[in-house]
Amino acid sequence: MKLQMVDVVGQYNRMQGEIDAAMGAVLRSGMFIQGKEVADLERAVAGYLGVAHAVGCASGTDALQIAMMALGIGPGDEVITTPFTFVATAETIGILGARPVYVDIDPQTFNIDPSLVAGAITPRTKAIIPVHLYGQPADMDPLLAAARSQGIPVIEDAAQAMGASYRGRKVCGLGTIGCISFFPSKNLGCFGDGGMVVTNDARLAEAMRVIAAHGSRVRYFHDVLGLNSRLDTLQAAVLLAKLPHLEEFNDARRKAAARYDALLQGLPVTTPRRAPGLEHIFHQYTLRVPRRDALAAFLKDRGIPHAIYYPVPLHLQKAFAMAGGKKGDFPVTERATEEVISLPMHTELTEEHLQFIAGAVREFYTTH
Repeated sequence: MKLQMVDVVGQYNRMQGEIDAAMGAVLRSGMFIQGKEVADLERAVAGYLGVAHAVGCASGTDALQIAMMALGIGPGDEVITTPFTFVATAETIGILGARPVYVDIDPQTFNIDPSLVAGAITPRTKAIIPVHLYGQPADMDPLLAAARSQGIPVIEDAAQAMGASYRGRKVCGLGTIGCISFFPSKNLGCFGDGGMVVTNDARLAEAMRVIAAHGSRVRYFHDVLGLNSRLDTLQAAVLLAKLPHLEEFNDARRKAAARYDALLQGLPVTTPRRAPGLEHIFHQYTLRVPRRDALAAFLKDRGIPHAIYYPVPLHLQKAFAMAGGKKGDFPVTERATEEVISLPMHTELTEEHLQFIAGAVREFYTTH
């Protein structure tokens, strides 16, 4: 059985007619940069998320950097975030000369522990970046309350959570700015890199649009230092074709996750928790397991793809050595890095796939 961690080809084959037609229209127009599809997508995403403004950019990483640049974050500033996330969350903080200040995670959801945020705020804190990890929203209400009490903006890193909901509201519209990734493996993925920033603040939206276009409002006149971070028209066209199907995509992932839960019942593994009032969209289906590395080797031998998101927490990464992080600083995060493993999760999983994958996990824990 041939399995994929994320089956982007299978999804394309199912939607080939719609996607090819959308891309063909761009090819015939010749408007490969800043074609009308980009503006159409911005309006569509803003409407879907219930926010006032959306600005396309070149990647989810750029979205984070653009958001912080618009907020004026720079050398000497601090930004509170989680050490258990993809490097881009903290990488962009460091690139701007600011310092990531980490807060440990909730052991059940893997998201930033909001009860620890207030204690990390200092006079240098200029933003808080919660990450909606694996597709589950962070617990935003207490985090937003802590931020509001100090007048600190909140940047939602929703790279893995497009379409997830927190108490009836889509993520990205909860904080000051939301940051989205359209990387091919995401729940809403394009055919290359792509991203978007969203906000309800018109001033910030204009600032981010200018930053993403070389700091320019009028061609060849540059008001601020910016980036070359446009969302390509072809990628916007692909996303426009896929966006109407996003709820269907996310529902397929939730159903696959529920089936995994049932098939893994009774094993010494911890299946993903769904926090009450939150809608998890399962960008990843991530277990906590004993003897993780042995299980990974067992799955590999059987041709079952899997991944470890993430094996080294950010405070122990070589790139952030200057911050002085050491083992033991964030024990909940460090334990998670030793226990997590993600199974295949995408829209094309079949009952046969799920039974084969879960069966291998069951075989490992009943025979080893």
